[in-house]
Amino acid sequence: MSKKIILGALAYTIITFIIAVTWHIVLFENQYIAFGYFKGEPNMIVGTLTILIQGFLLTYLYNFISFSGASFVKSMKYVLVLGLFFWSSHVLAFVAKQSVEDEISFILMETFYLSFQFGLYGICLGLIYKNGNPKH
Repeated sequence: MSKKIILGALAYTIITFIIAVTWHIVLFENQYIAFGYFKGEPNMIVGTLTILIQGFLLTYLYNFISFSGASFVKSMKYVLVLGLFFWSSHVLAFVAKQSVEDEISFILMETFYLSFQFGLYGICLGLIYKNGNPKH
């Protein structure tokens, strides 16, 4: 496994874990409880493993993209596409499956959260791959 994939996976894991905990548990816990987002205690081990797997897969797949532009442009295009996919499967699916009293607030909060998360990950990918295009 290449050093760039490991660095990208670690960047995604660290960024996502820190932002997720800070956003959902420290800053806005009461709002997310009101949204019905939490059912019981979160399993931090499974959550961290999930984030780590996502980080490896997302960074590995980055090596197969064909977006044009410099490393930062390419990485931001990549995270925009993947961020939209995560947004639809995470945010919209939650609203579709759960009864959320204030759907608009939930959608806006999660949109900002995911934009911040994927924006930082995109910056990291741009830095990691700045000395050349991703290699297959």
